[in-house]
Amino acid sequence: MDSETLRHKISDLIARSQPYIEQANAHVQPYVEQANDHFQKSKHHCSSILKSAQSELHTLSQKPHFQEVLYGLTLFVFLAFAISRFVSSRRSRYPTSSSSRPSTPPTPLLEKATHTKGPNAAQARKPGTWIPSDFQRPKPRAYENWSIEHTKPLPYRPFRYGPKYFVTMGLRNVKWDNWIELDNHFPRFHADKARRIKERGHKCCRTAPEAYPAALELLEEFRSYLPDRYPTLYQRTEKGIKNLWSGEELDTTSRPLPEDPMQTAARMVQDDLAIMLEGEDGQYYLLAGAVLLAGFWRLEDKYRMPLSEIHTSGDVPQFKEKLEKGMMNFFRRLKPEELVARNNYFLQVDDDLAWSYSIGSEDSPSISWNTAEKNRAVEHHYFRSERQTLRRLPRSGGVVFTIRTYFHPITEIAEEDYVPGRLASAVRSWGDDVSRYKGKEKYEAVLLEFLDRKHQEQLDRGLKLDEEDERRSYPW
Repeated sequence: MDSETLRHKISDLIARSQPYIEQANAHVQPYVEQANDHFQKSKHHCSSILKSAQSELHTLSQKPHFQEVLYGLTLFVFLAFAISRFVSSRRSRYPTSSSSRPSTPPTPLLEKATHTKGPNAAQARKPGTWIPSDFQRPKPRAYENWSIEHTKPLPYRPFRYGPKYFVTMGLRNVKWDNWIELDNHFPRFHADKARRIKERGHKCCRTAPEAYPAALELLEEFRSYLPDRYPTLYQRTEKGIKNLWSGEELDTTSRPLPEDPMQTAARMVQDDLAIMLEGEDGQYYLLAGAVLLAGFWRLEDKYRMPLSEIHTSGDVPQFKEKLEKGMMNFFRRLKPEELVARNNYFLQVDDDLAWSYSIGSEDSPSISWNTAEKNRAVEHHYFRSERQTLRRLPRSGGVVFTIRTYFHPITEIAEEDYVPGRLASAVRSWGDDVSRYKGKEKYEAVLLEFLDRKHQEQLDRGLKLDEEDERRSYPW
């Protein structure tokens, strides 16, 4: 089509469109005029209100002490806003008491079969291989007012009312600031670990050659994270890290290291530690660990085992039916950018944090609840709770478990509002398999009688059960 023909067609199109344009203008014009009329009326109304307000303000300004009152009111509003922002910031950042705890982030969907993008997507790599990631963990904020004398353990109480006991992974997202939790129980944990390393280090701390790079990476992470998060306890040095409380200087940079890297890492935190690495068969294997305060299991029994066998060999209830598939998906899809946590709990009928001797000697070839004394006095009953975090190391691809144990006498936590009634209900909700796994037969009569009595005492003094959800949420 030549340009002259195109010009004629466009002119013809414009001519034929003109009647429709004029018709549309005629239809719209009344609405435009109506809108303009409303605008003028509104403008006049606003002007009248403004003039009236100016007149009222002028009248008020002639009264005595008007300026003092105005300045005082302005100052009050400013201070109220500033205090509100400060309190809100404090509550969201730092737990200061049992009534001011970190919020519980939502549960991630990591165990679901979601599509993952990027070079380290499960679909993009072969089992047993890892493409190093350039992810760098965010620098944590210093824990405000942290004290080795006064900062109490966080009050994890991860049990729910019955009648149903749910077996789930129970994962939730965690802020990077809260990766490692230290408190005023650190001296006891530190001393117990030092003693255990001296007495049983070769059994409790191991690193397979293929896991050595991951263990070194974990050491680097601790050397970076701990002085930033707990500057009153740790200080980076040229060769590693210094514990300002104990005076220890831990070497993390020499090659070879003075000791097993997992052993050194264990001295820095209150947690037990484990690193899982993926094999060519797609299974994750426990290839490095410092398991010094586990209470009921031994690293030497689980070392080099795949993830599934670790759980089946320990008779974890309903693992095959409800946990295995989701857990395998979770490990396969976990990304370096993600940090998650879960909690569990047990009852123990002796006071040993490191090893529950009531189930047998730590060196016995077989251990079980069968050896425990039945119905010991409640003063021998302890509440043992674990807070486990999981993350993937970006360079090596190893999945790191941190396993922090919280250990309290039952008689202590039963003084807390709602705890005895809720714990009694939780224990009663266990099925036969969970009851066997947790040794319920050995302590239930004494424990439940005590908890029921403490619960009734709380009700008698006026505790309102319908207010519990307003005062706490899982896992507190």
